[in-house]
Amino acid sequence: MLPTENPTSSPLSDSPKFHQSNLDSIISSLVTFLDSPSFSISSSFDRVLDNLLSSCDVSVQDQLVDRTLERLSLLLQSTKRCSQKLATLHNSISWFLPSELTVMVFLMVDTKSLMQASTCCTMFNKCAMDPLCYSHIDLTKAFKLADDRVLHTLLNRSGKQLRSLKLGRVDAPGSLFRSSCLPPLIHYRNSASRSLKLDRDAPSPGYFFTRSCLDPLKLTGNLLTSLHIYFLGFMNMDSLLDSLSACSNLTDLKIVGVNVLLEPILELLARKCCLIEHLFLDNCNQGMITYPTIKLFVTNCLKITSLTLLDFRLNDAMAQILVTGFRILKYINLSNTAGITGSFLRDLGHRSNDSPLQTLILRDCFSLQEREVVEFLNSLIAGNVRSIRYIDVSSNNGLACDGDRRTSKPNFTLEKLKEERLDITFVADFPSIRPSY
Repeated sequence: MLPTENPTSSPLSDSPKFHQSNLDSIISSLVTFLDSPSFSISSSFDRVLDNLLSSCDVSVQDQLVDRTLERLSLLLQSTKRCSQKLATLHNSISWFLPSELTVMVFLMVDTKSLMQASTCCTMFNKCAMDPLCYSHIDLTKAFKLADDRVLHTLLNRSGKQLRSLKLGRVDAPGSLFRSSCLPPLIHYRNSASRSLKLDRDAPSPGYFFTRSCLDPLKLTGNLLTSLHIYFLGFMNMDSLLDSLSACSNLTDLKIVGVNVLLEPILELLARKCCLIEHLFLDNCNQGMITYPTIKLFVTNCLKITSLTLLDFRLNDAMAQILVTGFRILKYINLSNTAGITGSFLRDLGHRSNDSPLQTLILRDCFSLQEREVVEFLNSLIAGNVRSIRYIDVSSNNGLACDGDRRTSKPNFTLEKLKEERLDITFVADFPSIRPSY
């Protein structure tokens, strides 16, 4: 039986004889009361509240309204929690995979999809918190949702399972698409930022990462084997170098559309990240690179198999060091390098079977000479560099020839090349003719 209320007491007065069981009983009666056309719960609420408000002092009326709203809010929150528990129980029964296999499924989805799945229900959220799900973090597809806070949260969730990180927006607005970024026969887009001019105080295009967004890698970078950074605008140079210096196990690094000096990065890789195998750097016309840096890089980074250096101010001597210095180099892309004439190809062309190079891309190299390319093709016809499979010397400006002249119709011995080396794909696209052999 409910306690008898003193009609003269305030509606807000405490009842010392009121126990938890009484409260439970009242709430139980309220939520289990059956709907009936002869009763109106809404009318009952209005009537009871009107009576209570009219029977109390004006000073107490606001308190009564606030308390009523507060308790109804508590009831609503409790109902939502119970509903969520029921949904979780239903999902755990109807979902046919155990949590271990659910985690394995989440390992196969991208980071954006994982973030969306984690909000579906408590069961999915629990599975999505497994550090294994964040071993490969890719925020390039979730750039509209990504900022420093999101990145740091995901890095914390990864724990000791972090292996790769992709950050930024691959197809950043305002960036130019350069065909030189296309590796042979693999047509995915890698934008570059030759014309991207950002104010140093402006946010990066499309997202909200700060210049020191990679600072957490100072603690967890030794776990990373792959790091890709796309179009983050201006970054703090010291912060970036400190973060990269912690990535001693890095084997794959790509930096595109980031306004930093890349020569210090090459020096750092040579000293701290000697396990690097795949390197892609877009210089964005950010300064010179020196002989000592190139020699240090070639001497220390012996595992390089794929090298892309775009817009670097290299000459033929530097290019020769890169092409001949790496003993297991299979892929090299030196596109948009204005300083090379192609004379470095002579040494490469005189090799018979000791070079593992399979792909050579020299797109839009303004000073590339027709005669150097012809001589290199002749050496291939003679049977040298047996490993080569793909060559690209395309240019929007044609090839340099005698004096200041340029030609879009170079005198290549292509028919002979086809006869002798069927295994080679040679690409030479120019403004007036666009053949592919």
